[in-house]
Amino acid sequence: MSKTVTPDDLLGLDSVFSKEDLEWAGIVRKWLDDNVRDHIGDYYLEGTIPARELAVGLGELGVLGMHLEGYGCPGASATQYGLACRELEAVDSGLRSLVSVQGSLAMFAIHHWGSEEQKEEWLPQMAAGTAIGCFGLTEPDVGSDPSGMRTFAKKDGDDWVLNGAKMWITNSPVSDVMVVWAKTEETDDQGRNVVRGFVIPTATPGVEVPVVKRKLSLRASITGEIVLDNVRLPASAMLPKAKGLRGPLSCLSEARYGIVFGVTGAARDAIESALDYTGTRIQFDRPISSFQITQQKIAKAFGQYSSITLLAAHIGKIKDTTGVSPEQISLGKMVGVDTAMNICRDLRALFGGSGITSEYSPLRHAINLETVLTYEGTHEVHQLTLGRALTGINAFAN
Repeated sequence: MSKTVTPDDLLGLDSVFSKEDLEWAGIVRKWLDDNVRDHIGDYYLEGTIPARELAVGLGELGVLGMHLEGYGCPGASATQYGLACRELEAVDSGLRSLVSVQGSLAMFAIHHWGSEEQKEEWLPQMAAGTAIGCFGLTEPDVGSDPSGMRTFAKKDGDDWVLNGAKMWITNSPVSDVMVVWAKTEETDDQGRNVVRGFVIPTATPGVEVPVVKRKLSLRASITGEIVLDNVRLPASAMLPKAKGLRGPLSCLSEARYGIVFGVTGAARDAIESALDYTGTRIQFDRPISSFQITQQKIAKAFGQYSSITLLAAHIGKIKDTTGVSPEQISLGKMVGVDTAMNICRDLRALFGGSGITSEYSPLRHAINLETVLTYEGTHEVHQLTLGRALTGINAFAN
């Protein structure tokens, strides 16, 4: 037998990322190996995750809001944050989702659009993992078109009173603070109600956060609703710098960036798992890795993995230098998630019956990626976003 190499060695990843970046990725991977990897199959089967315990550990590791600056956030590069997401999703998409919602949605909203008082109150706690945040945009009947939201914030003297409901909200049942988006009575030049963001402590009277149960995907993640019943907030709860949908959409773009890198971790883990299993599984007196069809499947998966990894690296470089566009992030999410999902599906077959158990990761990754394909912009929405950019025609219009 010839000497085997890892997918990253064969790709020559050390020439794509700096030594410092790869050392950081190694630190994150080791922490996950020591604290999470052996338990993730059980968390998935149980349909939960010890979010508070992990949040404190991840805060000590320094990954919560790591790409933000100040207020306890280290101000790491976009590429380093992407590599952290890659290692997190190599364990499970639910774990990356916990970190992504915390840092790129809730913390980013406060950091980018909030007041100084909001930043000082919440960001240090969230960076440390002692406070968990969530982000309320999607509603039970409103997903891809956030302009159709029904949650409403009405002025009452100096206060705001919010009513409405949000759905599919990662972290909400265990959150301490939520960033919620609502329409207001204020209108824009076209007569549409202006959307505003609000920072709401979860313990505020009138707030309920029911758990979403019976999920078939992303089970190692705590998902819930946000129900707002005459929730009264002071004027200081509003994010002062966010006016209109530009606020929440900018947060979604940040979170999608983490997905672009994250899904490469799921694909890599599926390949590594397949190599380990097929190298030791004996059939017809030889390891099944020696069969041509097995090698064909693994080689195909490696080629696909290489393409999305290099695409993620390129998008990270752009984000760290000239600045990345929403369309470029749409490209990364559209291609990356679909490709990673297909890699995990194809490789699962190499495990035979064992591949449907929680002992092996490819099927779990594939099922999780079914959710990732849909959230923070469906696959079809990203296709239309790129179609609009390339043709100049807006297919979203009636």
